[in-house]
Amino acid sequence: MGLKLEQVIPWGRSMQEYVKMFGLTPDDLRLAILDCAGGPASFNAEMTRQGYKTISCDPVYQFTGDEIAKRINDTYQIVIEGVQANLDSYIWEDIQSPDRLGKVRMTAMHQFLDDFPAGLQEGRYLTDGLPVLPFNSNQFDLALCSHFLFTYSDQLSEEFHLASILEMSRVAREARIFPVLNISGEVSPLLEPVMNKLEMQGYTLEIRQVAYEFQKGGNQLLRVCPPM
Repeated sequence: MGLKLEQVIPWGRSMQEYVKMFGLTPDDLRLAILDCAGGPASFNAEMTRQGYKTISCDPVYQFTGDEIAKRINDTYQIVIEGVQANLDSYIWEDIQSPDRLGKVRMTAMHQFLDDFPAGLQEGRYLTDGLPVLPFNSNQFDLALCSHFLFTYSDQLSEEFHLASILEMSRVAREARIFPVLNISGEVSPLLEPVMNKLEMQGYTLEIRQVAYEFQKGGNQLLRVCPPM
């Protein structure tokens, strides 16, 4: 067994990690991208600085920056200690230690916090959450979801996963979900039944390997395209 968490926590990753996790090409970055359950990731902030267009949605954005920062600080030690207790569940290459992990994550989350007020005002951070999104059909080219669906298989039902992926596929021409492991590092028990139900509805699915692996075995994403 690996790391266990009792609830979804605010824990953000960088644009560099997003590029690797989702196999994003230079052409992909130019697309209209929706980051679902984006949390305190710096992806939106870094994309915006580089002239790209991204909208992030997450119910956590209803809180102030100070409130989100407090929640990050309250959960930081829990996560680092949990990782420390399960060292063998991770690959310590790009990130060499739990201490380095903390520094990398906090750097990303501080970039988010610095950008959050402006992003709210500009409509880049929205408080909506899966499985219901306020967007038009095919409003986006690409919908991403990092470390939420399948990660929290213990807390989020099969029905929630299916409804969320269907909604991501409604608002975007392609959805990518990373990883397909749960928080403990096992392939999510929901992956197969959810994929079966999507296939029955005519969706095109692909398990794609990516050039990112921190959780052992966590180097695959699920790619979903709606019926033509």
